[in-house]
Amino acid sequence: MKFALRDRSLRRYLLAGILTPIALFIVLNAFRLYERALDSANTAYDRMLVTSAYSIGNEIAVENGHLRNEVPFAALEVYEDGFSTRMIYKISDRNGKYIAGDMDLPTFRNSANRWPKVPTLLKVYESMYGTAPVRVVALAQPSKQPLPGDDLIIQIAEPLAYRREVASDILWGTVLGQTLLLAIVAAVTMAVVSLALRPLDSLRAQLDARHEDDLSALHCASAPRELRPVVAALNQLMGRLHRTVDLQQHFVANASHQLRTPLAVLQTQLQSGLSGDIEPELALREMRSTVERATKLANQLLSLARIEQLRGKPTRERCDLADVAREVAIDLSPLISDKNLDFELDASSVWVEGRHWMAAEMVSNLLHNAIRHTPAESRLGIRVVPVDAGALLCVWDSGPGIADEQELREFEPFAAAHSSKGGGLGLAICAEIADSMHAELTLCNCGAAGAVTGLEARVQFARRLAGPADEAS
Repeated sequence: MKFALRDRSLRRYLLAGILTPIALFIVLNAFRLYERALDSANTAYDRMLVTSAYSIGNEIAVENGHLRNEVPFAALEVYEDGFSTRMIYKISDRNGKYIAGDMDLPTFRNSANRWPKVPTLLKVYESMYGTAPVRVVALAQPSKQPLPGDDLIIQIAEPLAYRREVASDILWGTVLGQTLLLAIVAAVTMAVVSLALRPLDSLRAQLDARHEDDLSALHCASAPRELRPVVAALNQLMGRLHRTVDLQQHFVANASHQLRTPLAVLQTQLQSGLSGDIEPELALREMRSTVERATKLANQLLSLARIEQLRGKPTRERCDLADVAREVAIDLSPLISDKNLDFELDASSVWVEGRHWMAAEMVSNLLHNAIRHTPAESRLGIRVVPVDAGALLCVWDSGPGIADEQELREFEPFAAAHSSKGGGLGLAICAEIADSMHAELTLCNCGAAGAVTGLEARVQFARRLAGPADEAS
C-alpha cells in the first residue's frame, strides 16, 4: 500500500479525485432517476386507466346478472397506436362473481360493508396476470337499479412492461447524456491538469539540465503563485548545500594540509635523529611534541565530524551549565596552575537542552584558548547566569583580545592556525556545538578601543529548562 501511494501519479490522482465523485453521482442518480421516471409513467398512465374505467362504468348496466349494454371498446382505445400494449378488463358483481371480460384477471375483493351511492374509485394497485405483472384500476359502480345485487366492480389492467420500457428509455437517454458530459469533463480536466502541471515539468527539466556541481538559485519569476514557495524552499536548500559544500571543501583542503605538515615535520625529525644531525634525546622530545600536536588535531577533527553527524538530530538530553563549568575547570586546573592564573568561577545552576559531552567540549575549548592567550599571573574565569528566559555562559580572560578583521573569520576551521599553537579548530568546534544546542557564540573585546583588557566568549542560550529540583517541587 505504501508503495502504491509513493508511486502514484499526480495527474491520475487529480483526475480520480474530480471524476470519481461525478461518476458515483451519475450511478446513484440513475437509480433515483429510474424510480422517478417509473413513478411519472405510472401517474400518467394510471389517469388513463381511471378515465377508461369511468367511461365503461357510465355506459353499462346489469340486469339479472347479465350486461344490459355491451362494453364500449372505444373506452379501451384511449391510447394512441404505438404508445401502449394490450388492455385487459374484467367486470364482476359486488360478490366477485364474473360477469364479463377476461376471467384470468384476479378479482378485486372489496372489504366494505356497503357500496357508496356514487361511482367511487376503489384502488389502483399492481397484480399478476398469468406470469406478467400488471397495473390495475378497480372501480365500484353502483347499480342504477334499486337491486344491490346489480352493483358492479370494473377492473382495467395494463402490463407494466411498457411503463418500465418508457422509464428505461428515459433512464438510458439521460445516462447517455451524463456519460457524454463525464467524458467532456474528463477531457477538459486532463487538459487543464496538464496545463497546470506544466510549470512542474519545466522545473524538473531545469533541474535535470543542471550540472551536479551547480547549486545556484532557481528562477521562479514565471512560476505560479502556488509553486513559488516550493521554488523558494529549493533555493534555500541549494543555499545551505552550497555553504555546506564550500565548508567541506575548505575543511578538507585545510585538514589535509594541517595533517600533512606535522607528518612531514615528524619525518624530518626522524631522519635527523637517525643521521646523527641532532642528539637522539633531543630528536625524541621534538618528535613527541609533534606527535602531540598531530594527535590533538586528529582529535579535534574527529570531534568536529561527530558534531556534524549529530547536527539536526533531536535530543531529549539536558545538562547543567554550572556542573559542566566546574568539571572543565577541574580538568584544566593544571594548566591554570602552570601559569599562576587567578581563576574565578561564578556559575548558577542553569539547565539547557543538549548533550553533556558536547557542552563540556565547548567550554573546554573556550577555557583552553583563554588560558593560552592570558599572560601569566593574570585573571580569567567562567560565568554562568540566567538571562530572561534563556541563559548566558561567558568565558573571559585578560589577554590581548581579537582584531576586528580577524573576528569574522575566527569561527572558520583553521582560521586561527597561523596565529596560535593550536590547530585552528577550537572555535570552529565551539561554534558548531553552540549552533546544535540552539545557542549563539560571539567574541567581544573587553575595555575601550585601543585599550583592550581581555576577551569574552559569550554563549547565549535562547531557552533554559527546569532542573530536577524544580520538577520535584
